Amino acid sequence: MKKILIYLFVLLISAGFSKVHANFNIKARTAILQDFLSGKILYEKDADREIFPASMTKIMTAIVTFDLLKKKELTLDDKFIVSENAWRLSESGYSSMFIMIGDEISVENLLRGIIVSSGNDACVALAEGIAGSEEEFATLMNEKAEEIGMANTNFSNSSGINSPDNISTVRDILLMSNYLIKNYPEYYKYFKEKEFTWDRTGGDPITQGNRNPLLYKNIGADGIKTGYLAYEKYSLASSIKRKKRRLIAVGSGFSSKNDRSKQSLKLLTWGLAKFETIKIAEKNQTFAKIDVWQGKKNKIGVYLNEDIYKTIPKAKKKYLKIKIAYEGPIAAPINKNEIVAKLKIFFKDEDIGTHDLLASENIKKQNIISRLITSINFLIWGDV
Repeated sequence: MKKILIYLFVLLISAGFSKVHANFNIKARTAILQDFLSGKILYEKDADREIFPASMTKIMTAIVTFDLLKKKELTLDDKFIVSENAWRLSESGYSSMFIMIGDEISVENLLRGIIVSSGNDACVALAEGIAGSEEEFATLMNEKAEEIGMANTNFSNSSGINSPDNISTVRDILLMSNYLIKNYPEYYKYFKEKEFTWDRTGGDPITQGNRNPLLYKNIGADGIKTGYLAYEKYSLASSIKRKKRRLIAVGSGFSSKNDRSKQSLKLLTWGLAKFETIKIAEKNQTFAKIDVWQGKKNKIGVYLNEDIYKTIPKAKKKYLKIKIAYEGPIAAPINKNEIVAKLKIFFKDEDIGTHDLLASENIKKQNIISRLITSINFLIWGDV
């Protein structure tokens, strides 16, 4: 058997990812931009610098809750009673949902109070209702952060306010945001709501707008979460979707609300303008057929168990090469779902991805007479 390389196609692309943003900069202390489908990081600026995530912490508060909803250990209609501890945050000048002691509030309303109104009081009420105390809830948050791979994050409370031990990085916030969108599409819809009305106890209903400035610009933004602390200044985890393409950006250390809006928009639109995302393969669909040796079929279909996307710059185009590599022909018998080949993707002769190709069916070995004929044909004609 010999190693076989099949060149599937060649596509013109740009050379040198690093050159694309050589003259591009964002006015923030730290920032990062990712293509959601391919996972490609398109821009980063001091992305592992320690930050205080402020209200971006609330993304994890929502994720922990969404997990319980997904596991059916909690429902949106479940209600929690507001403690004095939670109520005090509504009286302290912080972002609030304006809940009252003794209120029974549904999980869904608390989530909307957190996500849309950025209510710190709602965070505490939800955390206490789920875990008994905010400290115990923070343990759940950190367990989830470790699961996601947020290696430089520690959550000490559910809201992100006033704790020197509540730390992260924009890279970790990006991981968390990506996880949120990918795993909870049915709940992610809350992040694009522009306002939330809370029919509060002892007063007229109060309507508050979402603090994410990009939601109001008609650009396809549908999340995610703002943040502010006096030391950290302004921060924003944001996402934009255009047709089937999505970008996620996280920035911290913007000097003003205006800069937070303008610079985040600048980063997202730059990513859309400078790059394109190409679908290489679709999950569980036959990708190609490769040769079989002494099997009851002489070809077998191969597939990938994941969607494969690659994000490439639009300018200064070179070649993107896609190859199938295998030691072949593949000797029968072959079992369905067996790894039989590799899909190799190259950018400017650099390997930018290697993925397993699996057999799409079982193929049995030929009987002895057929195997003999196949072998003779190969010796005479060099063909299987």
